[in-house]
Amino acid sequence: MQALLPFNEAQEQIFQQITPTNKTESVSVKEALGRTLGEEIISPIHVPAYNNSAMDGYAIQGSDLPENGNITLEVVGSSFAGTPFEGSMQAGQSIRIMTGAKIPDGADTVIMQEKATREGEQVSFSSEDNHKAGENVRMAGEDMREGEAVLQPGKQLGSAELGMIASLGYGSVKVKKRIKVAFFSTGDELCSAGEALGDGQIYDSNRYTVFSMLSELGVELIDLGIIRDKRELIEQAFKDAAAQADVVITSGGVSVGEADFVKETLDNLGEVNFWRIAMKPGKPLAFGKVDDAWFFGLPGNPVSAMVTFLQFVRPAINHLSGKARVTPFRIPMRCINKLKKRPGRLEFQRGIMEQDEKGETVVRGAGHQGSHILRSMSIADCFIVLPAENSGVEAGDWVEVEPFQS
Repeated sequence: MQALLPFNEAQEQIFQQITPTNKTESVSVKEALGRTLGEEIISPIHVPAYNNSAMDGYAIQGSDLPENGNITLEVVGSSFAGTPFEGSMQAGQSIRIMTGAKIPDGADTVIMQEKATREGEQVSFSSEDNHKAGENVRMAGEDMREGEAVLQPGKQLGSAELGMIASLGYGSVKVKKRIKVAFFSTGDELCSAGEALGDGQIYDSNRYTVFSMLSELGVELIDLGIIRDKRELIEQAFKDAAAQADVVITSGGVSVGEADFVKETLDNLGEVNFWRIAMKPGKPLAFGKVDDAWFFGLPGNPVSAMVTFLQFVRPAINHLSGKARVTPFRIPMRCINKLKKRPGRLEFQRGIMEQDEKGETVVRGAGHQGSHILRSMSIADCFIVLPAENSGVEAGDWVEVEPFQS
């Protein structure tokens, strides 16, 4: 019997073999949401471009602020966003200013209008409000400075990043090209959703969960459907998939000792390892290459297929896409119910996070943990990650929780 491969060792073997893509393309900033940055973004300007006001109020010289009592200054002009005050302000003067407007030459402080008393062309301030020189001023370059590297290749571009890039004046940005992923299921017993089931047949759920999980990664998808258990059909499916895609994914037929055409075909077409990984669910996993395409063979049980995809395939595709590697976010929490486990394999039990009566975030198991119970993945919002040596959890024990990515 093949020895169980440690979980971390399997992950590292995959990462060591896969080289991130260096192919890029230029797209408009509006089209770049969710894409992977393919270039270093250098700020060509200061952001903000000039000192500006954080408040509606009055721009003054900080040296005019009184240590005691009140001071009255002359209002000699105004500064609005897009229409700055022209000229230089002197001691004893003030400028009416609006939020975002340029700080006039000679000024270095803004007193918010709620702390000012205006009478005609004069405005008064009191030392009782504890004003300080420099308050309510946003300095040029406070957000980003000219010449500063503000974003690195591999960053996935979200709303904040697109706003940053636009604030620097970029109309387009270089991103990594999307990788192509082909996937299919094998088996005479499978039917696609919407078809009538024959005797002894089941619906193919794995292809739909794989499709959904891939869609969240922003890759180009090639759905080759269900391939029947005939040697020539399976061989042709692998050839077609590898010719079109950077990655090929199948589900089922990868358990050690299974008698089917998938492993036989892969032995002829590629260099594939059939692993028994020390994890539950998801012990069987195939990884390697078919022609020039990377290959992942997922287990047939639906929860096992999802867990192995999330723990191995998703990070591998992100790595191949050029995204920066991210360590899964895990949080220590108290488990409020008993969990069964045998020592020997790392387990990803499905869990549900909630708040107890004290307001503390706790976790509980999401019911039946069988690898065929897909509903448990639907009601769960996290994995309870139990180390290989763990022999079970009692109510109140601390566990590590890995929230599902939204």
